[in-house]
Amino acid sequence: MKIHEYQGKEIFRKFGVVTPRGFPAFSVEEAVEAARKLGGGVWVVKAQIHAGGRGKGGGVKIAKSLPEVKSLAEKILGMQLVTRQTGPGGQKVRRLLIEEGADIRKELYVGMVVDRGTQKVVLMASSEGGMDIEEVAANTPEKIHKVFIEPGGGLTDADAEEISRKMGVPAPALAQSKDLLQALYRCFWETDASLAEINPLILTGEGRVVALDSKLNVDDNALFRHPEIVAMRDLDEEDPLEVEASKYDLNYISLDGAIGCMVNGAGLAMATMDTIKLFGGEPANFLDVGGGASAEKVTAAFKIMLSNKKVKAILVNIFGGIMKCDTIAAGVVAAAREVKLAVPLVVRMKGTNEDLGKRILKDSGLPIISADNMADAAKSVVAALKKTRKKPKTRPKKAREKKK
Repeated sequence: MKIHEYQGKEIFRKFGVVTPRGFPAFSVEEAVEAARKLGGGVWVVKAQIHAGGRGKGGGVKIAKSLPEVKSLAEKILGMQLVTRQTGPGGQKVRRLLIEEGADIRKELYVGMVVDRGTQKVVLMASSEGGMDIEEVAANTPEKIHKVFIEPGGGLTDADAEEISRKMGVPAPALAQSKDLLQALYRCFWETDASLAEINPLILTGEGRVVALDSKLNVDDNALFRHPEIVAMRDLDEEDPLEVEASKYDLNYISLDGAIGCMVNGAGLAMATMDTIKLFGGEPANFLDVGGGASAEKVTAAFKIMLSNKKVKAILVNIFGGIMKCDTIAAGVVAAAREVKLAVPLVVRMKGTNEDLGKRILKDSGLPIISADNMADAAKSVVAALKKTRKKPKTRPKKAREKKK
């Protein structure tokens, strides 16, 4: 689960990570009032969306007067902000963060993720703050420094100080940097985060170390422990189909193709999408119904897939282990009838009660295409899709009569 910058900073501060003062604003009036409460003569007006690169897209601006705060808030609120991470469609800005200006002497980078190889949290730091860390990794990997943190001991004073030196923190600020990094680790650990990032972490003219930005993602599987973070969820920032799928415990991600996929198991779903691409098709979604799908769940999955107008064919690929093939078959038939399915449907199922499942599909009277293996299923759905695209468009009745 992702949260906004201002929400991430609220959590950071609870653990002792120093950030600039700021207030969220949902309207132009609130933006101006936030600037008044902050005082001073320089403010930063920051768009709040779940994507990086906001500054490059025009979503972060400096104001030097209250009228300028008002003008910038009017421009940024409601804009369709396009960044490298939003894609060409961009994301509508519905929230702002109004923050006090900062005297930036140097920009640094700090981030924490779980390293699957070592099964530890890895702290990454660089002197190249303010840039996309992917570009730094690709062009100057020697500028990224890492420390793998032992879960039992946490981030030690020695490791925190050493990595601070490596990313260019001067001696007078080393103690502050050490405290901030250790606070960030506590935040990461105690919130069950999957990512905690500060880009940039700045050194001010006064020699202070301050988190100028925040990015905090929390593991969905641990959200039951953090109701206060769940309350921060912004559904406007999420795909409506993905939100609907989450109501039924379906793992759904929209893609750009025309072939809808319904599969049980994330690994099988990935393999199914790869096979579709191998035979010339493009998947329209990732959809894992899990191991205990009911007829209701399958029907919901069909409705969600078909809500995407790009879907012109569907492939159901089921391996019946815990999930029984006859249960899926009954759900598929019920769903196809309820949604009045009008696109080609290919079903491949193997495993528990496979024969019974195939009989249910056959006896349904529905035009369901059965396949024996994954390759045949992918070939069949790609062929069915091509066939529908080749069908000549029927002219309106009046046009036919006129020709006669």
